[in-house]
Amino acid sequence: MAETAEAKKPGALKALGIALSNRKTFFMLVFGFASGLPFALFLGTLFAWLTEAEVDLETMGIFSLIGLAYAFQFLWSPLIDKANLPGLRRLGRRKQWIVPMQIALGIILVTMSVLEPRTQLGWFSLLAGIGAFASATQDIAINAWRIDVADEKATLDILSTVYQMGYRFSSLVGGALGLIIAARIGWPETYMMMGGILLAAGFIGLFAPNAADDKVIGEAPADEQVLALRKAGELHPSVRARALGLVGLLWALAIGVVLAFMIMSMTYAPEDRPNPTEFTKNFGPWIIVATIILPALIAGWLSTKKRDGHFLLLEDAPAATGGAYAMDHLYRALVLPLVEFVGRLGWSLVLILAVVLTYRICDAIWGTFAYPFYLGELQYSNDEVAFASKFFGVGAIILGLAVGGLMLTVIGRMATLLIGGLLAALTNLLYADLAIGGHYMQAMSDAVGFTWAISQVPVIGSPALAKLTITIGFENLAIGIAGAAYIAWLSSIVSKKFSAVQYALLSSLTLLVGTLGRGALGEMIENQGYFDVFVLTTLIGLGAVVLVAFEWWRQARAGANSGVVTPDPVAQPAE
Repeated sequence: MAETAEAKKPGALKALGIALSNRKTFFMLVFGFASGLPFALFLGTLFAWLTEAEVDLETMGIFSLIGLAYAFQFLWSPLIDKANLPGLRRLGRRKQWIVPMQIALGIILVTMSVLEPRTQLGWFSLLAGIGAFASATQDIAINAWRIDVADEKATLDILSTVYQMGYRFSSLVGGALGLIIAARIGWPETYMMMGGILLAAGFIGLFAPNAADDKVIGEAPADEQVLALRKAGELHPSVRARALGLVGLLWALAIGVVLAFMIMSMTYAPEDRPNPTEFTKNFGPWIIVATIILPALIAGWLSTKKRDGHFLLLEDAPAATGGAYAMDHLYRALVLPLVEFVGRLGWSLVLILAVVLTYRICDAIWGTFAYPFYLGELQYSNDEVAFASKFFGVGAIILGLAVGGLMLTVIGRMATLLIGGLLAALTNLLYADLAIGGHYMQAMSDAVGFTWAISQVPVIGSPALAKLTITIGFENLAIGIAGAAYIAWLSSIVSKKFSAVQYALLSSLTLLVGTLGRGALGEMIENQGYFDVFVLTTLIGLGAVVLVAFEWWRQARAGANSGVVTPDPVAQPAE
């Protein structure tokens, strides 16, 4: 009897082995490392260099603008998704952005290494700002590349996990290891070394595979999606033009506000500069409304009209030329990704956005207050915190990512997303115990022999450090599992046709919601203390778990209705 298709499928562990041995997995690891290294160098290690160079805090405030490039990267994601770089299109749709950005970042870091921060701060800050923009740009393209090249061998789940492993490892190299290297050979030499690493990554990236449908030989053909807008059954150009005008105006206002803020911050006197935190708090929500919420409502209206047969072309329209041709391309870049997203998901998009806004909020908010908690509230030393959070903690995250990748393969994406979210929420209770003395965590550490093991660490090893280290270890293990599942799930719900824009929009929401909540959380810490905050973040995390359960039910129901019976109905990005 011939084997059934189901019987021919490899087992979970065998499939995992096949995926890890795939060359796409290797390049994903390189790209993940190259994505995380600039973030660590520009938003962490750089401040240590500036402090050592005796740059004053007010001036260092300029460098906090660097974070805006990552928070608002979706504002230029349509350009990355649609435009081709002259002479570089042959590299591939995504690589034409990834490789030049990595090379530019390498050159920027090497150039910064020959500058003196205190006397050449203007050039220093300009290069850091350009570097952050280049870093955020490569992130957009790398995320899209991951979604585009995923296939049955190098699955989206495994690529997402490997990407995060590279990203987390680079945070260790650019963070703790960077500080150690700088203490021995100096900051200029350290940044020159890091620049060389990124230049090497750019060279390696030249050989990364492209998606199967990525045409890289000769000139790029006319965009089929743009040509299809003039076919019978598509929305009338006049209707699309009005929608594009509204969306374009909203995006232009948002970009104008961000540019005005950056210009004011770079040119005004220190005492007159706007505060980046206040800007994000006051204008961030409105930027989200202008660039995501209102355009999504417009996209929903367009999708409804097309579905109901209103305002449609009855026959093919002539090919667009001149201004109409440019309008069609702008519509494809700004509006069509949202029309596809809303049209495909419908009201389910509300549930998806609720998961996006809540699933990682505990991590996103808590990170800002970690060091004040460790150093101020718990009175640990810098060396003790560095060991527990940077070395042991990063190792625990990487282990969590490995476990998460295995779980994705064995039990499926949604089950891993649910379990990871539950673990991440409950680990907040471990911190709540630390906030009131850590008696339970100390007892656990003693019982499993962890206290003895930490006591053997030279210089800093002490019984009191054990309860902090084991708490960070459990939390980071949970974060690794949750992170692996979350990135895989987020990647799975976007379309390969619009992966750069759709993923950038969703990931920016994840980042911004944490930024917007920090002010309220800081005020709560001041008024009620850390214990109540950790209980609250646990409840938020459990709420996210409930939403994930609804999303799992939605996917299972959608799969059943379409005749698909798999652990993950959305096993690959939608076409």
